[in-house]
Parts: sequence; structure tokens; C-alpha cells
Amino acid sequence: MKTLIVYSSQTGNTRKMAEAANEMFGETTELYPVHEAPDPDGYNLIVVCFWLQAGMPDPKSQAFLSTLDGINLFLVATHGAAPGSAHAMNAMTHAKKLSPSSTVLGMFNCQGEVNPKVLKKAREKDPQPPWIADAPAAAGHPDAQDVASLKKAIAATLPAFIG
Repeated sequence: MKTLIVYSSQTGNTRKMAEAANEMFGETTELYPVHEAPDPDGYNLIVVCFWLQAGMPDPKSQAFLSTLDGINLFLVATHGAAPGSAHAMNAMTHAKKLSPSSTVLGMFNCQGEVNPKVLKKAREKDPQPPWIADAPAAAGHPDAQDVASLKKAIAATLPAFIG
């Protein structure tokens, strides 16, 4: 089975998770930054790893997701919010809506340390973004436990795709 993993990353958090996902699949897996992603035709599974901006996948990932039609997807998001928060879950809902004819086989939310400049700017906003209270707990993430949890989620959700 042929798998494509694409990611968008500003601080390295999302790239780290994409690389961890890549370790789970066989030799027929390809890993690309989203802006270099090949034509998605011919892949049995596409793993899209993105960071959140304004409660949605980043713009490059949104553009990529909107080109997918009838594909099996696994979505991975990194962000400052708590993984099970409404903010994180709403972002995944939005991501799924960008490719309505595709089948989302699984999703994984992961806290990622927020860039200090972004954090400072977010704290100055009125009202503050909903994830701001969770941001201190995101320091140091993704960590080894996050990587292990992603791999466990992939193994449980996508056994037929693992090489």
C-alpha cells in the first residue's frame, strides 16, 4: 500500500510528528512538506500533519486538504491547546470538512510548544484566544510520550497500512 505523509511546520513540532508517523509505515511511504507534496493520485492513504492558526489548519494545509477527493486520510494536528479541548476538536472538524468526499480513518491531536513571539502577541489580544490558558502546559511538547501515543494511535487505527 502506498502512503503519502505531508506536513506543514513553523517551529518543528509538526515535522517531528510527521517523521514519527513516517517511521510506522513501510518502504512505499513518502514524506513531503505540504508545499512540495506530489499529486495525491495513486496513494491508498494520506497522512496530513498541520499546525493550527486561528482555530483551523494552517493555510497551506487547508489548501492541500481541499484538493483531496475520495482519499483515505489520517489527520495530525499540533497546537497550544489541550488535545481534547473544544478548540482542538473544532479544528479537526474543520479539517474534515475541507475534504468532504474523503474518508477520515483517524485523527490525533498533540500539544506543541508555542513560539514565544506568537504567545506574547496572543496574550495581548482582547479577548484572548481560547487556547491561551493551555499554552503553558504545551512547553516541551511534542515529547517522547506524544510520539509514542501517535505511533500507538496509528497502529490501532491503520493496521492494514503499516508495512
